[in-house]
Amino acid sequence: MVPTVCWLHHGIEFRARLLDALKRARQSVRLEMYIFAADATGTEVRAALVAAAARGVSVRVLTDALGSAQLPGDFWEPLAAAGGVVKSFNPLAQRRLMVRNHRKLLLVDEETAILGGFNIADEYTGDGVAAGWADCGLSLNGAPLNALGSSFERMWARCDDRQPRLVAARLRKGERPPPEELAPNMQLLESGPGRKPSAFQRLLRHDVAHSREVLFVSAYFLPGYRMRWLLRGIAKRGARVQIIVPGKSDVAVSQRAARHLYAGLMRAGVEIWEYQPQVLHAKLFLANGVAYAGSSNLDTRSLHLNHEIMLRLSAPAVVDGARDLFAELLSHSRRIDPEAWKSSRSWWEKLREQVAFWLLSRLDPYLTRWITRGPK
Repeated sequence: MVPTVCWLHHGIEFRARLLDALKRARQSVRLEMYIFAADATGTEVRAALVAAAARGVSVRVLTDALGSAQLPGDFWEPLAAAGGVVKSFNPLAQRRLMVRNHRKLLLVDEETAILGGFNIADEYTGDGVAAGWADCGLSLNGAPLNALGSSFERMWARCDDRQPRLVAARLRKGERPPPEELAPNMQLLESGPGRKPSAFQRLLRHDVAHSREVLFVSAYFLPGYRMRWLLRGIAKRGARVQIIVPGKSDVAVSQRAARHLYAGLMRAGVEIWEYQPQVLHAKLFLANGVAYAGSSNLDTRSLHLNHEIMLRLSAPAVVDGARDLFAELLSHSRRIDPEAWKSSRSWWEKLREQVAFWLLSRLDPYLTRWITRGPK
């Protein structure tokens, strides 16, 4: 069986789909979220989880200790009282502080799933234009999704791994599982901390190298040298390359690091567009007739330090839907003019961009590997 794929264009659709899936749950709910906030949205989703548990549904929630650090200590007591179980990935006291679970996944009854960039917080529940951050994702329905269940179970089990020596060994070796067939025309791509390219990186590089059109949306854009070389190369050969990045960002240092790359990419013919109305948090990549969606940005932290989950989708109708989503975001974006860009920033701003690039592309991964070395 092939699951039905529905693209989620903004947080209003995400919230409606998530709450409807929780309401319909009959056997199991497995929720994995980087940020779960104790605001109106988080409280509403918690109530839906409690209601499901009260119906006898097996409910398990996995949050990241850093991403969800603002949750009150008693926030999950109603769910625990109803029979649900909550775990927090990588408590902040451990040596692997900087290795995070950035994944976002809801799996209900093994055959309904939601993935994408959305966290559970008020800023993710608008339309991305008039209000709320601009984000995207997709829902899968109507077919067994066993590979997603197995993926969740692996992350659930990692919460019990509290030995720094094992954590350090895993980081040095790298967690690079191969692609897994989730359904026809649909591959599951998992990644974790490690220096070698993940399945997502390898496949995306291959698709970019063989593409006549590349369309990227990345909230935090800091691709490695190999990807930058590929993008410049295909643009020089006449391929159309359009990249949407934030005009407004929640992480200023990331935006500055990305802007450090603009000039070199634009000289080769790459089009850089900045999304204007709201903060951009979306992750969407199209190349060579396929689409990628999930939790991973195209930056050093997502590609080499965090745990991430992505889908590679090749069904033509699904890819057309991704293309429509990209066009929608592009319609609210402003293209950076290469000539105007040269004179638009002071030497001080250029220096800040260079420092930001160094901090995120060099210092962050170095410190993460150093901190997580563990005892020998």
